[in-house]
Amino acid sequence: MRRSVIQSAHEEDEGEINLTPMLDVVFIMLIFFIVTATFIKEAGIEVVRPLAEMARAQQKASILIAVSPSNEIWIDRKKVPPQAVRTMIERLMAENPEGEVVIQADRESQAEAVLAVLEAAREAGVKKIALSAEQD
Repeated sequence: MRRSVIQSAHEEDEGEINLTPMLDVVFIMLIFFIVTATFIKEAGIEVVRPLAEMARAQQKASILIAVSPSNEIWIDRKKVPPQAVRTMIERLMAENPEGEVVIQADRESQAEAVLAVLEAAREAGVKKIALSAEQD
C-alpha cells in the first residue's frame, strides 16, 4: 500500500506542465514592445484642414500641433501660449529625437499664427515639419 501511494505521487509530478519559461518569454516580448513603441502626441482639438492636391501621408509624425480657427495653439491636449510653443516642442523632441512635427491648421486660422508655430519648431531644432491637409 505504501508503494502505491509513492508511485501515484510520482506519476502526478510527471504530468505537470511548467509554464514559467513561457511566461518569461511573454514578459520579455512585452518589455521589448513597450520600449520600442513610438507614442503619438495628439494635438487636442479637431480642425477643418484645408484641401490640397499634392497631400502625402507622413510616416513618423509623432508631434501634432493644432491651430484653431481662433488662432489658439494646442499641443499634447493642452492650450499653449505662443511664447511657450518652442519650449514645449523642445521637451517633446527630447522624448523622441527622431520624431517629426505636423502642424494641423484650421482653414479659418490666420497665416501669422501658423508661421509663428513653424518658426518656433525651426528654432527648436526640428528638421522635418509638415502642414496637414485634406487630399482633394
